[in-house]
Amino acid sequence: MQQRGAGSNPDLGFLRIERLTKRFDEVTAVDEVTVSIARGEIFALLGSSGSGKSTLLRMLSGFETPSAGGIFLEGNEISRLRPYERPINMMFQSYALFPHLNVHENVAFGLKRHGWPSAKIAEQVDRMLTLVQLKPYARRKPHQLSGGQQQRVALARSLALEPKLLLLDEPLAALDRKLREQTQFELSNIIRKVGVTCVIVTHDQEEAMTMADRMAVMDSGKLLQVGRPNEIYETPSCRFVADFIGNVNLFDGTLEEDEKDHCVIATPHGRFYVGHGITGVPGQAVSVALRPEKIDLAEQAPTDTRFNSLHGRVAERAYMGASSVYRVQLDTGMRLQVTVSNTDRHAGLFAVGAEVHATCAPNSMVVLTQ
Repeated sequence: MQQRGAGSNPDLGFLRIERLTKRFDEVTAVDEVTVSIARGEIFALLGSSGSGKSTLLRMLSGFETPSAGGIFLEGNEISRLRPYERPINMMFQSYALFPHLNVHENVAFGLKRHGWPSAKIAEQVDRMLTLVQLKPYARRKPHQLSGGQQQRVALARSLALEPKLLLLDEPLAALDRKLREQTQFELSNIIRKVGVTCVIVTHDQEEAMTMADRMAVMDSGKLLQVGRPNEIYETPSCRFVADFIGNVNLFDGTLEEDEKDHCVIATPHGRFYVGHGITGVPGQAVSVALRPEKIDLAEQAPTDTRFNSLHGRVAERAYMGASSVYRVQLDTGMRLQVTVSNTDRHAGLFAVGAEVHATCAPNSMVVLTQ
């Protein structure tokens, strides 16, 4: 995916990463990454272990030196500056709180190191603890706090020095699932209230999609796609992104017909009429990506079975409360995943072994050429 440079949008020039590369001997961990981030934006780097996202974050913070490329903050090249010379703060996955200091002292620590006067330190710590709603806990030690509270102390300490850029390394990884879901909103609300520009590294797609204004999917040191969460989910640029973000059914086939407003893809499982063209060549190998929640299941066959119609039997079923997940064994042997919202409390479930017809709308699919 072609990324938009700072020249086409002045707001995107606050943080510019230009052809940034990091090699460890023969291994290229970050491979000529170029991206621009706007002032006040929350930007997520999303990828699996080994994708290069943490190495990229460490270069932004100054803990790793780039092999090539540059980092520009407000137009100033900072890639050769030491960590303490950069107007950047980093919050680590472990929070790195001092166990022998109370909450107030932990938040004040960096301010003291930078020589702030006592009165100003007290005022700033009070402001930060009010912001993260921990003022009543100022005299407690870290071990006397819950995981979510410790995380907010670490955030308050990171924000206290009023950095131009805040870096978060897997900020919610230490929390259990329910607390993590709750804290995602709290954390992003606090960051937006302060107005600081923020780069988050995470392997959790839900965390990235909940918190970020824009996100980048990384693999093998490269940025595969950059965009808003809904753009990446609904219009993935390649098979890897489609498969990495959420669940997806992928149908390999060939391009039969290609017009500006639609195309027809022939696959071993059926023919798909897709509501967009791809400017391709007839006979070209392509894939159709179809999200599970965009599929309708019914016992009766549709009136028109020429396109977007699949037949099979329910092989597995899981009731998840808000939705039910089905795995349908198609006549071709492929397993199709379908998610059905349980909007009606009394609606019946398709039984395992039941014969079903799966259909989808033309605009529910995306054609991938790579």
